[in-house]
Amino acid sequence: MFKNEMLHAALIDLHSFDFSYYEVATSFDDIFAMLHTGTFPIYKEKYIIGYFGNKMMYLESNGWKGLPATEDIFRLEHWLVC
Repeated sequence: MFKNEMLHAALIDLHSFDFSYYEVATSFDDIFAMLHTGTFPIYKEKYIIGYFGNKMMYLESNGWKGLPATEDIFRLEHWLVC
């Protein structure tokens, strides 16, 4: 992960709140297309989401955590994709 340029770009965008390359997801296919190509969608303008070991994970300061399946993850307006 340390040398993953896609992750570094997503981190920089998230921390600078520069979402000029991102847009709100129009379908869940947009989200999964990003996950399957190794890029990282952003959830609620707060978390970077990755897909590892058939699990959706979000990045916190102390590492990757499993993304809980709450009602909020099914609202497309919470997802930013590029």
